Amino acid sequence: MNGQRGPRDEAYIEAPGPAELHDPLVRREFQKAAIWFGVAIGIGLVVLLAQPILVILGALVITSMLDGGTRLLERILPIGRGWRLGIIILALFGFLTWTVWLTGSQLSAQAAAMQQIIETQIGRISAFASDQGLTATPTDLKSLGNQILGSLGKVTAAVSTVVGAVTSLVMMLVLAIFIAVEPRLYERGIAWMLPMGRRAAFYTTADKMAWTLRRLMAGRMVGMAVEGFGTWILLLLGGVPMAALLGVLTGILAFLPNIGAIISGILIILVGFSAGVDTGLYAVGVYLAVQIIDGYLIVPIVAKRAVDLAPALVLGAQILFGALFGILGLFLADPIVAMIKVFLEERSRQNGAPAQD
Repeated sequence: MNGQRGPRDEAYIEAPGPAELHDPLVRREFQKAAIWFGVAIGIGLVVLLAQPILVILGALVITSMLDGGTRLLERILPIGRGWRLGIIILALFGFLTWTVWLTGSQLSAQAAAMQQIIETQIGRISAFASDQGLTATPTDLKSLGNQILGSLGKVTAAVSTVVGAVTSLVMMLVLAIFIAVEPRLYERGIAWMLPMGRRAAFYTTADKMAWTLRRLMAGRMVGMAVEGFGTWILLLLGGVPMAALLGVLTGILAFLPNIGAIISGILIILVGFSAGVDTGLYAVGVYLAVQIIDGYLIVPIVAKRAVDLAPALVLGAQILFGALFGILGLFLADPIVAMIKVFLEERSRQNGAPAQD
């Protein structure tokens, strides 16, 4: 009180405060706090910008397909890359136009009829379950289905709508075309933001990711074609109703490993048994044959050696990404997991540790 120092005051040692940024201790603590603060901001931005980030990742996946088709076309058509890319883009838009025309002109009525068939079959299953002493009713099954579908896309539910899905697809296609025209330009732009000592490692990792995505998407596209057209033709020969619609749905769902096969199998079996027991058993045989050919012949030859992702890991990623980001996250779960796997393997190799499978 009188301005004089006492014994206790003399024992007190002054320590640097938060304003003393020139002090090494304060600078270290400030850097630690800034890192954690930056991580929190990054997580928040990822949640808020989930849909644009997924659109960009989807564009990279489509770019890998365009680039892979361009490289494949070079083997039989030795012309400039721009011309080959133009042929691939025209073929892609031609296929999309054909699919939209087929869906709009021929499959709309079948889709409405299929909904009625599925509801009728669910009612039959419920009645059979009731006869066996189970208490499940069609209302319960419908409520369960609505809960399952409603759980997908809580973060970006707009992506699940038709308008959102079409808009996202158009944005991904446009962005993918721009990137595919000059991929090295964007790769060098990203490398420019990195320190000089890390650029060589970045180029190596980027090349490995691109190669893996090309192989993964090549296997996926071949599998989609085989499952779609194979299911279509075989169901048509067996007299199964709505063979065209089931073939298109099977081909589209083949892009989703594990989950897609389960959904398409349920649809094929339900529609098959709606036409009789014999037709239903034939539909089951067609589904098993197509899945065996794709799973044990096409996937191991085309894609598994390049990616070799564990089925449980892919399924878990699909469930997680589907619940967080909706249908777009569900479709991109497999490529995202593949890119993460390549990044971790390359980082391990560059650090001198052997990569573990």
